[in-house]
Amino acid sequence: MPRTPGPSSPQPPPAARRGPDSAVRSVLTGAFRHSPVRTLAVCLFSVASAGAAVALPAVLGHTLDLVLGARPGLHRALVLCAVLLVAEVLLDALVALTGGVLTARSTAWLRRSGIGHLLSLAPHRVAGRFTPGDLVTRLTGNAADAGTAPTAAATGLAAVITPVGALIALALTDIWLAAVFLAGLPLLTRLLRTFARGSSDSVRRYQRTQADIATRLVEALGGARTIAAAGTAGRERDRVLAPLPELGAQGRQMWQIYGRAVVSSSILVPLLTTAVLAVGGIRLAYGSLSVGELLAASRYAALTAGLGGVVGQLNSLVRSRAAAHRTGELLTLPTAPQGACPLPADGPGRLELRAVTVLRGGAPALRDIDLVVPGGTTMAVVGHSGAGKSLLAAVAGRLTDPDSGQVLLDGIPLDEADPAQLRREIGYAFERPALFGRTVGAAIGFGPYEPPAQAIEAAARAAGADPFVRLLPDGYTTPLADAPLSGGEVQRLGLARAFAHAGRLLVLDDATSSLDSVTELHVRRALVHDVRTGSRLLIAHRVSSAARADLVAWLENGRLRAVAPHDRLWAEADYRAVFAHTDDEETRADKETRADEETRTDQDTTRAAS
Repeated sequence: MPRTPGPSSPQPPPAARRGPDSAVRSVLTGAFRHSPVRTLAVCLFSVASAGAAVALPAVLGHTLDLVLGARPGLHRALVLCAVLLVAEVLLDALVALTGGVLTARSTAWLRRSGIGHLLSLAPHRVAGRFTPGDLVTRLTGNAADAGTAPTAAATGLAAVITPVGALIALALTDIWLAAVFLAGLPLLTRLLRTFARGSSDSVRRYQRTQADIATRLVEALGGARTIAAAGTAGRERDRVLAPLPELGAQGRQMWQIYGRAVVSSSILVPLLTTAVLAVGGIRLAYGSLSVGELLAASRYAALTAGLGGVVGQLNSLVRSRAAAHRTGELLTLPTAPQGACPLPADGPGRLELRAVTVLRGGAPALRDIDLVVPGGTTMAVVGHSGAGKSLLAAVAGRLTDPDSGQVLLDGIPLDEADPAQLRREIGYAFERPALFGRTVGAAIGFGPYEPPAQAIEAAARAAGADPFVRLLPDGYTTPLADAPLSGGEVQRLGLARAFAHAGRLLVLDDATSSLDSVTELHVRRALVHDVRTGSRLLIAHRVSSAARADLVAWLENGRLRAVAPHDRLWAEADYRAVFAHTDDEETRADKETRADEETRTDQDTTRAAS
């Protein structure tokens, strides 16, 4: 069956299918294409401003000759000078305004594209390539630098037109003056080329060091409580700031390169301008130039010397290209193929894995897994730590794709199914769920569709979350940020979210590990009686969880050792050894739950007293 993109499936950016260099071009051209009208407007405004700047010296020179010679036409010349001056000021203002909007829109597009592409990938593809701090740097500072490319390119064109046009006008005014300026042009050109080459490398190193510091800072913030408890705040501060000398060195080198270019141009440009004026004065003394023409020539010499101002434009373009390279690297991560085949209506949720192999770090983490979860049954997946249980759970719902083999749901390969329908029909609950939404109720309703309030409350009751949610100040409308939740309560809200969106397949990846035995039993009964009927894939560490399942899949070193009811497998010593380290786990969970309840009671008493 061909894999054709579904109508609701977002297509990956072209950069995701090409190499890094193509990704840079794709990022930059994509930024241009995102706002073509504004880019054209900035270009037209800046070119028009450059045209006014080039025309003004000739008009001023002609006006001065009219004044000195008391010739007719002075009024018209003065009006033209005023029009050109006002036009230049207004056009420069329009360039600044439109360019600012263009940069903001381009940056926003780059960030949306980058975030959307990252969220469409399997989590391991992102985590294996980039650290969180590096991602934050690429999607914030680097995206902002890359977003300036359209404006820098559009205004850069005008920055070149102005000196080139002034040089042509200078030649038309007096060829000898143009020849004097052209004599120093090779030095100015070499200066620009040296700046672009040296600055590019420094900018790239600076941005990489920024990302390194951000990565270390995110790691330290994530472990802030551990650092405080260990009393190692000073050591961690030194570790986070360890790359700072390198950052300072690269920053100084960037400014040194820029400073040398500016200083060199500041020396060369006045010398060229002075030489032009000196020759112009001689030409004026011999009657080859009028006073107005000398005035125009001096202005044109200054504008032509403005070629040194292209250094600033080059600096902006160099930073944009280096940033686009880092942003484009995100978009080179390949996306999984998307299908459009619908799942059979009212399917029972039969899950089938055929010769599934998954590689991690070049080694197989799952090897030739052949497994069938009959529709409507609950299968527990057990095994020692590192056996591949959570990876199997990820493959079952296409959070990641196998490197070989095939996964089918109700007879349809997951890579050929409509992804939007898959997300509606396959639900997940995790050991450490991340809660999203403004309120507690919104966190439960977060998903591919928003269930009604009655369904949200029913799901919370099934997950054992309703009692403590109702004790919150505003119940289900309590802001999530203001809800003091324990680990077990967060886990129950994650279960409630999965129950509220339960489809034909529900994957519980160790999602009851923080529940006591009584609450877990309540959740198991709710799965049977209160949650939509379907298949359940349960990643289990407790004996009780495996015992209540219809079937148990026993993983060992990434291989499927056996599939059978728990009672039959219990006769094997190796199977019993899987649960040896959890003998006291349920007792500990009960104690933790009682502690949570005591904490909840104390909090309720405090709120009531206040």
